Amino acid sequence: MTLENKTILITGASAGIGKAIAGKLSLINCRLILAARRISLLDEIKSNPAAKAEIETVQCDVSKKEDVAAAYKFAVEKFGNIDIAILNAGVGMHVTPTAFNSEYAEKVMGTNFMGVVYWIEHLLKDYLKNNRGTIVGISSLADNRAYGTSFYNPSKAALTIFLEGLRLDLKKHNINVITVRPGFVETDMTSRNNFKMPFLISPSKAAEIIVEGIIKEKKMIQFPIPTVLLTRIIGFLPLSLYELFAAKGKK
Repeated sequence: MTLENKTILITGASAGIGKAIAGKLSLINCRLILAARRISLLDEIKSNPAAKAEIETVQCDVSKKEDVAAAYKFAVEKFGNIDIAILNAGVGMHVTPTAFNSEYAEKVMGTNFMGVVYWIEHLLKDYLKNNRGTIVGISSLADNRAYGTSFYNPSKAALTIFLEGLRLDLKKHNINVITVRPGFVETDMTSRNNFKMPFLISPSKAAEIIVEGIIKEKKMIQFPIPTVLLTRIIGFLPLSLYELFAAKGKK
């Protein structure tokens, strides 16, 4: 697949992986719709003198259904259609049993899972009608097991399974669904982690791998390889052995 002359949406484009992907794609002759809650942070990409892409920015909190509807309408009015949707917006919040708060769950699930669902609800109307389109969902290698009390891992597990089912149903409609499962990437979110993060990579490297995977029309993009292998091994561990392993990791 070529990205030249394509209309590409990126949510969560103001920071981290989304910003790195936006920066990389801005150097290609394409049309970009960059969506984020903090729209002012998108100006840096839009004003880059080296940019070749036609860039439009829109404010959008993906956890709010009305925001997504308005942003979708804006994108269609500007460019007529969206060829590739990179649904990247995500949040993570630390939660412990002693500070348990259902609002955290609503925020994390609302952004990481429902934020993707809300966008797909609009995208599918055009994709099914045109019998083409590409959906790229940014999940995580953290989708394989629970690593303590967290809403982040369940949100990504839900997203990965949802995208897998969607891929099966949309294949006959010539609609490509790509699941992206990164390991640890150096972002504002991971900077708040108080544990060792093996094989940490830069957002620019992550963006490079993701864009290459989209061009190759992969069904699954997961990286880095050492973390992929490690999480695969952890996923196969029996429950009792895994709990022993996890308990040691928390000491």
